[in-house]
Amino acid sequence: MENAKFIFKTTASGEFHFNFLNGENKILGTSENYKTKSNMERGIESVRKNSEIASLEDQTIEGFSAQVNPKFELYIDKANEYRFRLKAKNGAIILASTKFDSKENCMNAIKFIKESALNADLEQEKPALKS
Repeated sequence: MENAKFIFKTTASGEFHFNFLNGENKILGTSENYKTKSNMERGIESVRKNSEIASLEDQTIEGFSAQVNPKFELYIDKANEYRFRLKAKNGAIILASTKFDSKENCMNAIKFIKESALNADLEQEKPALKS
């Protein structure tokens, strides 16, 4: 299995943020900004815990069946691209996806996160080198 990882960084405003990457270093999902590093770490733990047990609510199907949280919500955005949101038990969005060009690719990303988030590495983003 590819090596998944959480990469976190400090934003310009001093907040914290993380991305979830697959083994090819493609960002599959991103978090909100957190005021403190400890809150961000709790966010990562929530993704680890909830992704494994989350059901799938496929909002691309007419008359879809609503699921209880935690859940992955699969939907089509205004640009007609596939995306997902991972919601925690309390309904908060804890991971929002990048865009996908097909439903299959979006579903594969959800499957990868469900299978790999629990044991994904955690790394701090390295600052860009200034020339």
